[in-house]
Amino acid sequence: MSSLSLKFLAPSLPNSSNRFKTTRLHATPPQTAAPPAPGPAGLDVSRLEPRVEEKDGYFVLKEKFRQGINPQEKVKIEQEPMKLFMENGIEELAKIPLEEIEKSKLTKDDIDVRLKWLGLFHRRKQQYGRFMMRLKLPNGVTTSAQTRYLASVIRKYGKDGCADVTTRQNWQIRGVVLPDVPEILKGLEEVGLTSLQSGMDNVRNPVGNPLAGIDPHEIVDTRPYNNLLSQYITANSRGNPAFTNLPRKWNVCVIGSHDLYEHPHINDLAYMPATKNGRFGFNLLVGGFFSPKRCAEAIPLDAWVPGDDILPVCGAILETFRDLGSRGNRQKTRMMWLIDELGIEGFREEVVKRMPQQQLERASSEDLVQSQWERRDYFGVNPQKQDGYSFVGIHIPVGRVQADDMDELARLADTYGSGELRLTVEQNIIIPNIENSKLESLLNEPLLKDRFSPEPPLLMKGLVACTGNQFCGQAIIETKARALKVTEEVQRLVSVTKPVRMHWTGCPNTCGQVQVADIGFMGCMTRKEGKVVEGADVFLGGRIGSDSHLGDVYKKAVPCEDLVPLVVDLLVEKFGAVPREREESED
Repeated sequence: MSSLSLKFLAPSLPNSSNRFKTTRLHATPPQTAAPPAPGPAGLDVSRLEPRVEEKDGYFVLKEKFRQGINPQEKVKIEQEPMKLFMENGIEELAKIPLEEIEKSKLTKDDIDVRLKWLGLFHRRKQQYGRFMMRLKLPNGVTTSAQTRYLASVIRKYGKDGCADVTTRQNWQIRGVVLPDVPEILKGLEEVGLTSLQSGMDNVRNPVGNPLAGIDPHEIVDTRPYNNLLSQYITANSRGNPAFTNLPRKWNVCVIGSHDLYEHPHINDLAYMPATKNGRFGFNLLVGGFFSPKRCAEAIPLDAWVPGDDILPVCGAILETFRDLGSRGNRQKTRMMWLIDELGIEGFREEVVKRMPQQQLERASSEDLVQSQWERRDYFGVNPQKQDGYSFVGIHIPVGRVQADDMDELARLADTYGSGELRLTVEQNIIIPNIENSKLESLLNEPLLKDRFSPEPPLLMKGLVACTGNQFCGQAIIETKARALKVTEEVQRLVSVTKPVRMHWTGCPNTCGQVQVADIGFMGCMTRKEGKVVEGADVFLGGRIGSDSHLGDVYKKAVPCEDLVPLVVDLLVEKFGAVPREREESED
């Protein structure tokens, strides 16, 4: 593995038109890991033999480890998914009519499974023949040009075309048809975007502080780190086979503020700012994840890396997971299951073996994150660290935008800011770098008055919802419209004095991250008066920030039509809400 060291400098605000430009950083993919050494006490040494090997430039599962593997692993063995991109297989596939594709298991698996390596998800159940395309957007930073391009793509699909801000700080666009994909991929490259390696058994979008570089209280600007991680993982958007055959998906974040906007406890790898002997760097947390069968918070690896050298440990952890992770029961293939099997120290030893010098410093006690910090609200007008500039946080109801919305957001970014937008994990958008003299005009823009308020109601501020069964075949219930409707009804019944974070997810895959919400709703089917109806398991008590904690099920299988009174009661009993009739009588 090649070690890479770079000096990261905090951005300044020079008097030039490029004052907010982000530098693209490049990295070299790692090489194959060294042979295994003796493992943790009590563990069969043969368990530490890598389960994959490199063949013709791609990593494949060895013959001896192919017993009892899950169906997705079989699909990868039958044909390497990355060939659709790296060897232009998509060009030929896009020319084949769908009815012909369906006749062959190989091509059917291409459109239903392998295209996810290109960020394309066939909506077979809800929108047969159409795809959702997920982008890579390191640190949630996007430009007006990129936003306009995505708007132009979804506009051609009419009512089927729209976009969502996701809980991993990136864009998803909907309505895409296969014949258009090669041209869309070329257009993405022209505006500096990629959808590569954004789905299935790959590393997902690197998450960072949405206020990076503009926050007066930030610890470190996370943008260069996340840009570097994304370039490393995708080999500069060319495709990186070293990391495309993981046992399951893998999430990474870099923490840049005391607010922990990035939710480090639910990532497979979280870089936590810490100094050591006068050097800046990061302590590491590993193993956080959600799944239908288990959710786990990230735990300390007892490791610290210098800030100038974050890639080798990322590669070593990924190689450990790739080489040793289980490929059987799909519900037991996330990295925490491997950590459980090896023990945290045994896992750490395997990571060390894959480091360039087979060394990894122990964790530092000098954490830079202030544990008693009160998480800040980024909505509305907020001063930047740069004198004379502010950022404005705006509310995007459950993250859904249309093509006209995207064009208008791009116009606002150009007219009032630096042509940049920041996406957040709560599915909202921040417009940075606004000269203070332009703030009043921006706040009077129709889009911010009518659609995307900078000052949303308290219960709307923390509202998050996954795609739901409008588009997703795995979702059991409709989420986005229902989340808005329930919240609006609850707002009419009670008054709250502080935001209450409510998350909705359509199924146990929990893309809506209900376990981190104050109140979460996970879709299910239930019965009411003898009839099968849509319902939700209600979660309670999720916390974010330095005292993070995953919530627990409060009540199972509540019919959706009964959720409003339940939420009203919870808000009154647990969150200090006041019924509006009482509030009015006291006036």
